[in-house]
Amino acid sequence: MVGRRAAQSNPARFGFFATVASRRSGMPLVPTLILVEALGCASPQPSNRDPDPLLVEVGAGLFVTYCASCHGVDARGDGPAASALSPAPADLTRISARNGGVFRESSIARVIDGRFDLPAHGSREMPVWGAHLGEEILGFASRDEVARGRIASLVEYLKSLQAD
Repeated sequence: MVGRRAAQSNPARFGFFATVASRRSGMPLVPTLILVEALGCASPQPSNRDPDPLLVEVGAGLFVTYCASCHGVDARGDGPAASALSPAPADLTRISARNGGVFRESSIARVIDGRFDLPAHGSREMPVWGAHLGEEILGFASRDEVARGRIASLVEYLKSLQAD
């Protein structure tokens, strides 16, 4: 039960990932947890690994549902609501370019989540998605675990959109 123990010791990295990966791949839960850990899906450091296709697929669906109205379906900041927003939504395909070629997964996740921003740093233009993306999976994952998994899937999707 190494995989189960790992999931309990670091729930931010598992929960939603394991559920989605297990359902989509048909893989049993424990091997799926080990696979997710091996991929380093929630690494706090910038990563040079390629985006995981399964997580990109999940993130793409979440992006269309939650982000495209402002950022556009191509993530270039030109969604239908963009003209009504000030400041304008960011071009999310250029995150790495704006950061010297580095895609800091943990920083992007923190911006999307929004629950950890300090009010002293001014107002927040984006919704606090961390509070909206969670749903409890009874007996398996808390709302926070699900929200973190969904945010990590969004981050993986955004990473896949970055120009080389």
